[in-house]
Amino acid sequence: MDADYQGLFYNIEKSIKKKNQLFEASVLRYAARAMLATLFLTLGTAIAVITAQYAEGALPGSGKFLYSFMFSWSLVMIIYMNAELGTSNMMYTTVAVHRKLLTVKNAIILLFACLLFNLIGGIISSYLISLTTVFQDLPADHFLFTAIEGKLAKTPLQIFTEGIFANIIVNTAVFSTIRMKDDAAKVIAMIFIIFIFAFLGFEHLIANFSSFPLAYFAANGAIAGMTAPVIGTNFLLAGLGNYVGGGLIIGLTYSWLNSGDHLYQD
Repeated sequence: MDADYQGLFYNIEKSIKKKNQLFEASVLRYAARAMLATLFLTLGTAIAVITAQYAEGALPGSGKFLYSFMFSWSLVMIIYMNAELGTSNMMYTTVAVHRKLLTVKNAIILLFACLLFNLIGGIISSYLISLTTVFQDLPADHFLFTAIEGKLAKTPLQIFTEGIFANIIVNTAVFSTIRMKDDAAKVIAMIFIIFIFAFLGFEHLIANFSSFPLAYFAANGAIAGMTAPVIGTNFLLAGLGNYVGGGLIIGLTYSWLNSGDHLYQD
């Protein structure tokens, strides 16, 4: 077993134990870290949609490129500020169960708590951001509103499938940075990997915890297509897709691939 492999899964297992110990010692502190994740996602979404709107005005068609680049900084903030992100925890908790570090029950409780406080943090952060000057009196065709309207118009199959790919990408970024030692390399990797899912418009549950409320509060009410059943369907199917992509395809698969006594280790 090579040194890179030992370092990769030693760090993953250490992170799992740290998350679980924090949750058992102080649910309030764990909740705060989960709410911080959507604070950083909301900030990333806010700067992304505002700069995209300006870019569209200067050069039509360029907004999506700038949006995707600026949004990618959200994960940089989350990783470096040690916040708890539900979609990466889908990978961590699945690995934890596979490696018998957590029971299925404890893994579900930990993941559910993270998702719940991600949602609460997203709603609070979005409301506060909507009160800032730049989000007052946005036009009906603003990049924020058109982007959310596009999400709300997707079919259930599209949401689920895009959820799978979104969290494959997010957890690939997480895995990649665990194996890197240089901070500049980590930042560059995160930005360009997350750019993929942001530009392709894939469905990421926790990002939607921030972007949907932000659109609602900035518009002073529901935008076209924003109804409780539509939002509930998006959250459910995006979440299930995210779990398949991050928890099963990345987490479980790589945990299994790196179990056993063989030379081909990551």
